[in-house]
Amino acid sequence: MEARLNHLVGCAWFWVWALVGFGLALGAVSLGGLLLLPLGLVALWMSSSETVRRSAFGLLTGAGGLCLPVASLQQGGDNLNARPWLGIGLLLALTGLAGHACRGA
Repeated sequence: MEARLNHLVGCAWFWVWALVGFGLALGAVSLGGLLLLPLGLVALWMSSSETVRRSAFGLLTGAGGLCLPVASLQQGGDNLNARPWLGIGLLLALTGLAGHACRGA
């Protein structure tokens, strides 16, 4: 029972990290300091706990989660190529998921 609870807590923290990663990626490409500074401080605070830090692969998944809608928006445009955004988004998202799964959090 305790192992199941630890797994659920690890998954919850993974998705919190994913939200932070999405926000940091959005800040990096668009909103700058409006998101980077506060979310950077949140990430720093979250990394102070070993239990929470074990799920930090969510940062990659969150950053990939930003690239996927961009790819969708660029699909079919005149001079727009969605493939780089799709490839990077899938690579980041799947790497984050696989890393978290391999870590056993």
